[in-house]
Amino acid sequence: MKPIISVSNIFKQYEIGRKSSYGSLREEIMQTLAAPFRGGKEKQDSVWALRDISFDVKEGEVLGIVGRNGAGKSTLLKILSRITEPTSGRIEMRGRVASLLEVGTGFHPELTGRENIFLNGALLGMSSAEIKAKFDEIVAFAEIEKFLDTPVKRYSSGMYVRLAFAVAAHLEPEILIIDEVLAVGDSVFQKKCIDKMIEVSRKGRTILFVSHNLAAVKALCTKAVLLSAGELKLNASVQDILDAYVGESQLSGREIDLTGLKRHGYPNELIFEKITFLDFPIVFGRPIRFKVRLKSTGSKNAFPDIDFGIAITDKNNNTLIHCSNRFISRRFDHVSDDEEYFFEIENIINPNVYYLTFFIRSRDEIQDWITNAVKIEIEDGNPYRYTDTKQIQGAILPKFDITSTRTAI
Repeated sequence: MKPIISVSNIFKQYEIGRKSSYGSLREEIMQTLAAPFRGGKEKQDSVWALRDISFDVKEGEVLGIVGRNGAGKSTLLKILSRITEPTSGRIEMRGRVASLLEVGTGFHPELTGRENIFLNGALLGMSSAEIKAKFDEIVAFAEIEKFLDTPVKRYSSGMYVRLAFAVAAHLEPEILIIDEVLAVGDSVFQKKCIDKMIEVSRKGRTILFVSHNLAAVKALCTKAVLLSAGELKLNASVQDILDAYVGESQLSGREIDLTGLKRHGYPNELIFEKITFLDFPIVFGRPIRFKVRLKSTGSKNAFPDIDFGIAITDKNNNTLIHCSNRFISRRFDHVSDDEEYFFEIENIINPNVYYLTFFIRSRDEIQDWITNAVKIEIEDGNPYRYTDTKQIQGAILPKFDITSTRTAI
């Protein structure tokens, strides 16, 4: 059967510093005034956002597109959504496409929620009767009944995403494209969206799904691709892709420098500099003990009331342990980069490979966030003398006992 989506040798290049062929009068004036101060010909650099991307998607498949920030995921989705054109290559898509790429796209801000539902349906080629048949279902799913006749420019980001997803999922496009925008919603709504996408896929619709939530990718997707630095690194089963993704660029060892890692887009005025494990290797049953150093990166040295800590996740990005000083009502003011902070965590995690995520807030403003930055391996110390630790399937291995009124055999 012919693929519903066929992507062939897609390249996308962006030029940096190139003057646009169109712009406002003010921009033209500023360009002219600035020209004498450039000291010659304006330098033009280019960057390849995508290089030679090829894959096929069959009707009814749910494709997970996985990769770190800057891998090219959003650029690929914009090309598939016809928002931007590739530099070269070819895309064939059969059927109507509905896209939910980022908050602010797809709706007219001056129109009400009601008007935008009909506008989006019309853009998908649906008749007014078809839209009316789905209207009540869309509104109920989005949970915005009270604000239905309010211009969407007054919606919160969560309300906006709820309505945008409801429209995209209920107006029955053949292809549904969803970016990380669902992360704006709360966890209850995210689960509701996942359940809806599973329902949609079972009806034969095709879905392209980008998310850093690996548990959601595993639950929803039937196949996946891994992008890295604009290239297609792997096209395989979902589990193979997730294993490859979490294995990319993780650091390990007793002492690890964290300054060179890629950060999320926060101020990063106070960052994690280094982690040192005090007991290494890490053994099941013995506390996980380490110290961290923080580093101020700008003119400001003091950061009051910091909330910082780590999360330990498994290869599917499920959080097993989440530690922060605020959970134990311990207050810190970071006033010197020479200060060290010591962690001790009870270790009852099933021996395996895990990943550390680091986060810092100062007065509720996020300063640093590094996801799955460090790989740790917990070795099997078996302090409880289980007969066979590897046969126990749980993530946590507590001490336990089982008795009966008769003597055990």
